[in-house]
Amino acid sequence: MENTPLQRQAAYMRKCLFEQGFLDEQFIQLEQLQDDENPNFAEEVVTLFYKDSSKALVNTEQELEKRPLDFSMMDAYMHKFKGSTVSIGALRLKNEISLFREYCKMSNEEGCIRTFEMVKKEHAALRKKLETYFQLLRQAGPVETATRPKSDPKSSGDK
Repeated sequence: MENTPLQRQAAYMRKCLFEQGFLDEQFIQLEQLQDDENPNFAEEVVTLFYKDSSKALVNTEQELEKRPLDFSMMDAYMHKFKGSTVSIGALRLKNEISLFREYCKMSNEEGCIRTFEMVKKEHAALRKKLETYFQLLRQAGPVETATRPKSDPKSSGDK
């Protein structure tokens, strides 16, 4: 249960990230992998995601500047990027990447250019929101509900 105002604020922010479609069930699974030995596991995975994903964005942007466009190369960059996105539960970003890949398959230059801008926008927006969320979590301290509920031996016995 959230006890402090910061814990309540973090819980509300997390709820909004799901309601606004930024995150999906995979993010919950990441959080459930956190324990006493790895209390910041989700944040560490997201940090690695952003470090690696910037390469995909740079590579794709460079491909978009070349003529003729190499749609298969851009699709390959985005395929890997989408896999990473799915692994952290970044739903809106994944959807934009999927749309970009569809335009690659259709060899639609304008669609790729327009959608790539949305990919970058979603990438940046999620980064900012998750940075704020993780900062709040660090300030708030441990939250009991952030971990998987442990079974209570008293409740599983005689009724």
